[in-house]
Parts: sequence; structure tokens; C-alpha cells
Amino acid sequence: MTKIFAVRTHEIHAGHRVYGHNGKCKSLHGHSYIIHFYCEGTSEDTKLNELGMVIDFGIIKETLCKWLDENYDHKMLIWEHDPIHVSLSKIDDGVVVVPFNPTAENIAYFLLNTIAPKLLKDIDINVTRVIVEETSKCRAECVND
Repeated sequence: MTKIFAVRTHEIHAGHRVYGHNGKCKSLHGHSYIIHFYCEGTSEDTKLNELGMVIDFGIIKETLCKWLDENYDHKMLIWEHDPIHVSLSKIDDGVVVVPFNPTAENIAYFLLNTIAPKLLKDIDINVTRVIVEETSKCRAECVND
């Protein structure tokens, strides 16, 4: 079976720490995250629209990329169970308390399974893969088949 995707890539800059980690990632640090959204039609007759597109890239930009810019770009992502979130939130309104330890894997999972379905619920499109690159060498992929 042939699959066709529209893929939009977006870059944000955000900080985090991995609470409970024993290595370098236990400290506050940041990344230039590159996030890839893979979109496909939800049924055989919606693989491509009348113009030959899965989805207009502008729609992905105005939904998913805009959400990233408004919620994560230039923010510090801290897990709600990380004890430093209370003190950091008091001194900086750029702290975003998230319901998961902010690893690349968890960010990809959250974007794929929570944010994308919510933002695209009225469009006949599924985001089936999200890739979150922390560096040019390290990335996480989350896929729904």
C-alpha cells in the first residue's frame, strides 16, 4: 500500500531538564528543537484533495506550529512532579508545567496523541508521526499506524 504524507517542520527554542536523570540532562538546559509533523488523509477518498494535496502546509502552520510558538517556544518545560517547578514558576512566567517528564520521546507522544487530535479535530487529516529532534544527532519518533 502506498502512503502519502504532507510533512511540516517547525523549529522552537526551549529549555527543560529530565527529572530523575543521572547524567547531564538532570540540569536545566535548552535545545533548538526541530519538530516534524507527518499528516495523512483519514480515508481512501481523502488521501489527496481536489488540488492534489494531503493538506495545505499553511493549515499545519496555523494550527500545530502556532500552538508550539505560543506554548513552548522560548519557555522552560518542567514536569509537574519535578519539585523545582514551584519555585521556578514564582520567578519566571516562561515556565510551562507539563504533565510528563519533558524528554523528546514524551514531547513527541504528547504532540501526536493530545495536541494534534485536538487542533485538527474538524479536518479530515490524521497526524500519524511526530519527530522531535533535540540535536542533529538525537531525535525521538512517535508513530500511530
